[in-house]
Amino acid sequence: MTFKLKSAVLAAIAPIALMASAQAATITISCGSVGQDFEFCKKHTSEWAAKTGNEVKLFTIPNSTTDILALFRQMFAAKSTDLDVINVDVVWPGVIKDHLVDLSKYSNGAEKNHFPAIVKNNTVDGKLLAMPWFTDAGLLYYRKDLLAKYNAKAPATWEELAVVAKKIQDGERAAGNNDFQGFVFQAKAYEGLTCDAVEWLTSYNGGNIVDADGKITVNNPGAVKALKTAASWVGTIAPQGVLNYAEEEARGVFQNGNAAFMRNWPYAWSLGNGKDSKIAGKIGVSALPKGGADGKNAATLGGWQLAVSKYSKNQEAAASLVMYMTSPEVQKERAIKGSYNPTIASLYTDKDVLAANPFFGSL
Repeated sequence: MTFKLKSAVLAAIAPIALMASAQAATITISCGSVGQDFEFCKKHTSEWAAKTGNEVKLFTIPNSTTDILALFRQMFAAKSTDLDVINVDVVWPGVIKDHLVDLSKYSNGAEKNHFPAIVKNNTVDGKLLAMPWFTDAGLLYYRKDLLAKYNAKAPATWEELAVVAKKIQDGERAAGNNDFQGFVFQAKAYEGLTCDAVEWLTSYNGGNIVDADGKITVNNPGAVKALKTAASWVGTIAPQGVLNYAEEEARGVFQNGNAAFMRNWPYAWSLGNGKDSKIAGKIGVSALPKGGADGKNAATLGGWQLAVSKYSKNQEAAASLVMYMTSPEVQKERAIKGSYNPTIASLYTDKDVLAANPFFGSL
């Protein structure tokens, strides 16, 4: 190739290279820090980066949802450009609506494949402020082997749980495991305790803390019964230290073989059955118990969404990452490998998803 031809080729290539360089963006995303969230996030953002030529950085956030929201609000107040894609708890869209981008112009209608109630939840003032990523419901985990050992069955009421938990706890401690607990749950002073508490209230027909008209309704016999019942567990079937437990602390005790029952979210299923788990293959899952014979089963609906910060300098690329992370392909892999509940209805009839998470079919 002659020098002139080489120069001509280079001259033609240079603008393309410069354009690609100009178009490439560095996107910073905050992912969850519970369970396998961080590892999945690293994997899937790397896939998107490889497909698009962009770069992704992961932003480390606190474990507590309460602390996460406080951090985000500080960043919003400063109009910080440090974070492009934000993980949003199901109860936050209305709280942080002024700081998020309307994703409807980027979604190409993909939100129609997700549960309508969650999409509605994420839509404020006609703007789609977040895409559903995964949903949650509180569950009761139990040791199938220990129920069989003590000739018991999964409890239908909280009262039954207390009796069975005490029986197993006493038996296991007598056998030499002084650290064994009957029941572990989230009792730390944070949003997770609120989730547990509204389950207890509803199960005892105690209604909501505040009704739809804004009236405070928590001072009623059902709610009083629920809270007194829960308080009675601390120091009896649950350790005193449960008052400092969030999701991961409860899971740690249960997964190490030191608890008969646990209240937690679906993510704990795959981890509890992982290769490094002491109780793999010994876990059962059921609905949370009723509050007495006249009560009802109740589970707090949770979940997380992905949104784009209004202060992002690369909103289009950030929105592209959101759409990839919330796609059917990514949600399916997260469901199979991490037991994260999809927000896409069709995945609940997917044979691969149900094989990995048998309880999904009845959720």
